[in-house]
Amino acid sequence: MSLFAATLIPGLVLVLFGTPLLLDHSGAKAAIAAFPRSASVGNVVFGAAAAWFLYNIWHLSNADFGEYRTLLFIGFAAVAVLSFKCVPDFLGVRGACALVLIGAAPFLDAAYMEYGRPLRLFMVGFVYLAIALAIWVGAQPWRLRDFLGWLFARGARSRGLGGFLVAYGLLLCGVAFTMR
Repeated sequence: MSLFAATLIPGLVLVLFGTPLLLDHSGAKAAIAAFPRSASVGNVVFGAAAAWFLYNIWHLSNADFGEYRTLLFIGFAAVAVLSFKCVPDFLGVRGACALVLIGAAPFLDAAYMEYGRPLRLFMVGFVYLAIALAIWVGAQPWRLRDFLGWLFARGARSRGLGGFLVAYGLLLCGVAFTMR
């Protein structure tokens, strides 16, 4: 992935998620509030994260325990399947956190050794913040439910967060076009 794409994509994602909050769209707010406990969304998101993770396991090199990849694949596939049955609460939150953690690598790889482009740090800083939040929320998924309850208790909070997300997303989009 090019540094341009690695900076533009998070910017567009932030604008996409921030716009409904900024516009105070009630349907989007209801969908976001229902996300942590939604079983159907949880199955899709966690299934996608498990599939991507298992794909990465299957394509390990010999330097990365690739000689044990079949055993690792079977073990992690069993954990993923059992997660649907044994830990169905907040499965979507855990899946979204796993997607953030797995998906962060291509973005950070694009900015690796690009010391001549200091504006890349706007994207890198956002990605590292997303990683830290994904680890914290993945370990304690009920924190997202509590945060969303707090966020939607007052309309100004969600509009403020939406405005910040849109502004930072537009900043990342602008930075992407300056690094082209």
